[in-house]
Amino acid sequence: MNPWVVILALAMAPAVSNGFARFAYALILPAMRADLGWTYSMAGWINTANAIGYLLGALLTFWLSRKVASSLLFTRGMLVTALALLASGMTADITLLSVFRVLAGIAGAAMFISGAALVAARFPGDPARNAFGMALYIGGGGIGILASAVLLPSLLSIGGAAQWPVAWLMLGGLSVGAWLATWRIVGRLNTQQHKDGPRRLAVPWRLMLPSLAGYFLYGVGYIVYLTFIIAWMRNNDGGVVLEIASWSCLGLGVMASSFLWKGLLARHKGGVPLAIACLGSAITAVIPLIFAGTAGILISAFGFGAVFFMGPAAVTAISKHNLPALLWSGSIALYTTGFAFGQTLGPIGAGVIADLFGSLDHALIAGSLVLTLAAAVSVLQRQFAQT
Repeated sequence: MNPWVVILALAMAPAVSNGFARFAYALILPAMRADLGWTYSMAGWINTANAIGYLLGALLTFWLSRKVASSLLFTRGMLVTALALLASGMTADITLLSVFRVLAGIAGAAMFISGAALVAARFPGDPARNAFGMALYIGGGGIGILASAVLLPSLLSIGGAAQWPVAWLMLGGLSVGAWLATWRIVGRLNTQQHKDGPRRLAVPWRLMLPSLAGYFLYGVGYIVYLTFIIAWMRNNDGGVVLEIASWSCLGLGVMASSFLWKGLLARHKGGVPLAIACLGSAITAVIPLIFAGTAGILISAFGFGAVFFMGPAAVTAISKHNLPALLWSGSIALYTTGFAFGQTLGPIGAGVIADLFGSLDHALIAGSLVLTLAAAVSVLQRQFAQT
């Protein structure tokens, strides 16, 4: 099967697990908060619940990576994510919503990690094409973000805040469509799990500590922007047209990043790409606070999109450059575990800060500071090639 067709099919993983199941919540959050009477802390908790699920999913995938075919983890993960999104539109109970967000996180992590491992195996021995393939895979998240931008703000503007359940149902329906379009392609892949490989071969996590710590901090910081930026715009008189435009710019930035980053990912075997992704995210996240107005918001959205999604691509590249194929899934799962733990802290922490100061400005600044620290730590990662 043509490897580029396979990669495009696999790119539906970030579109569903990130674009729909995680980031689209920023577009729905203001409506849910208005209709259900939530505080910022409660609104942040719903994304923290998803991050907890992502953490559990990463741990589960780390354990399953040498026992279950990556193709099976991918297809089952996408189906469960789709069903969890549909279920989120069927209840207003915060406990049930939390359960469904956790389930979406668990399944989304399994899908995303296994998809990344499958992409990494497409071009063995060809760093340039492999880097571009990985960038295309990560850029698939832009498809989910762009689709959310086209559909959700208009729905919620025309129908009002009470239409938030329909938004979840739409996302679930799109995810079911993505599953139907990809399960045959991915299911046919040869995903040998190397069960007979060296039993003592393990992920050298001590050699990866700078990038592991940096990726954890990246998880804490980046999710603040993607959880609260639309609510911040609402508080600063941003209308539905600006919401659509900014979220579209975010998605286009993610898609453009595939072409902007391919050379950097191919050349560097240490933490430089991850550090650049973190620092770029830190800078673009606070542009609206420095340059008020439409231009500042749109530049921020496109710039953030162009850099933030390359964090996962950067740690996948570190794994591919430095480890044997047997350890790729385990390494990516280990990175994702730390990242997911960070994500559990970001939304609820930022919500508490916003409630404490009565402003989302302080939450966005806090997220940016954490991302700056992430960049400083990540750049310390050196090549550690273990073959």
